[in-house]
Amino acid sequence: MNPGLYIHIPFCISKCNYCNFYSVTSLDLISDFLESLFTEMGMYRGQFEVFDTLYIGGGTPSVLRIEQIEKLLEKAEESFVFSPDSEITIEVNPGDVNATFLKALLKTGVNRINLGIQSFDNTILSFLGRRHSHKEAISTLEMSRDAGFDNLGFDLIYGVPGQDMNGWTQTLEQALSFNPEHLSCYELTVEPGTPLAASCRKGNITLPDEELQYDFFIKTSEKLEDAGYIHYEVSNFARGMTYASGHNQKYWNHTPYLGLGPSAHSLLHNKRWWNHKSLRTYISNIKKGKPPVEDAEYLTKDQLCLEALCLGLRTKKGINLCDFKREYNYDLLIEKKEIIMKLIDGGLIDIKNGYIYPSRRGLAMADSLSLI
Repeated sequence: MNPGLYIHIPFCISKCNYCNFYSVTSLDLISDFLESLFTEMGMYRGQFEVFDTLYIGGGTPSVLRIEQIEKLLEKAEESFVFSPDSEITIEVNPGDVNATFLKALLKTGVNRINLGIQSFDNTILSFLGRRHSHKEAISTLEMSRDAGFDNLGFDLIYGVPGQDMNGWTQTLEQALSFNPEHLSCYELTVEPGTPLAASCRKGNITLPDEELQYDFFIKTSEKLEDAGYIHYEVSNFARGMTYASGHNQKYWNHTPYLGLGPSAHSLLHNKRWWNHKSLRTYISNIKKGKPPVEDAEYLTKDQLCLEALCLGLRTKKGINLCDFKREYNYDLLIEKKEIIMKLIDGGLIDIKNGYIYPSRRGLAMADSLSLI
């Protein structure tokens, strides 16, 4: 498969209390960052084959001006080779953009938008620290369609303290009313170092228990699949596999990918490396002519095997048993026969047409399945 290119835009106007992705809230260094980014692109010229996905994430990429996005795409095309039908995605924060921006964005070559909606409930948006309102979320969705985007995805979060099943169901129904091509539905998780983690530690808030989280997951899967979506990965749903995120799938099957920008990760063959999680260090290294790489690791065959097992059992497609045996010299049906039979009896996995794959209940317990 072709490799994918990820570009991390490390800027946010404000930080959400649950998010641990790297970003800074001052926009003063955007110009310096972009110049450094363009230099970093040149450092990897010729090292990867033809890219067929480009994902611009963050942070909040929509804080960039349209001219800066145009320049970014222009420099990427100068530095790398892309297939003619490449999937080009950018994350957009509702409320940051207007109709003029979105129409201009489509003309740059971006053909897929991922909107950080998270909720249509103002109370939940406020709890999460989101800057947009319910009204702005709907307005941005409508403007995106009017601008001509026909590949639209957005993120939603469930398991927020105080949220009940009825409220979450209403959120899903409102999401479906826009007929998005893609939906990512995430369980709210407590990430170390975030304000949310501090609030939990102090006992100020309590997250839903495991049973309710499981109910949220199952309800989400049932409702979206009933609406015609494919639950193709633990948190991801597509209106047909044509609309499944081509870029994210690369992370799940060890396809090479290049990450540019502070904190971005890369993988090529058995080498994984990652950039400094500091904008100033990133810029400083590049100004000195040094790659902004913090560290790297070389994955052994056993490590790659374990990762392939963990990641494969998070997807509806599952694991091709013959390919797995050929790649890692490991026969799951022989080596793990007893536990696999128990998981089948428990309705967590199944085997069909040479694949071992998780059931809906199995996807809800994907982290446990990987322990086989």
